[in-house]
Amino acid sequence: MMKLLSCRFNMDTNRVEARFEDGTTLAIDCIAIEDEYGSTPAQRAELDWLLYNKPLEYAQLVLGGELEHYLSLGCDHGRLED
Repeated sequence: MMKLLSCRFNMDTNRVEARFEDGTTLAIDCIAIEDEYGSTPAQRAELDWLLYNKPLEYAQLVLGGELEHYLSLGCDHGRLED
């Protein structure tokens, strides 16, 4: 796989747009990802947090097949604090 250079979340299309070093671009459908992996409110919150704060890491997790493992770790970036 080519090196992933940059990503940005496009709120208008609800996609993460990724650009690779060879000039290839890819759009990840975030609704499809949430439907597949966001089975709990906490998982959906974590996916949203990644989209807004770390779209490059989001794309790397999706493309590398690691998203399910990441969510199983119980990350809590997207949870509201008291």
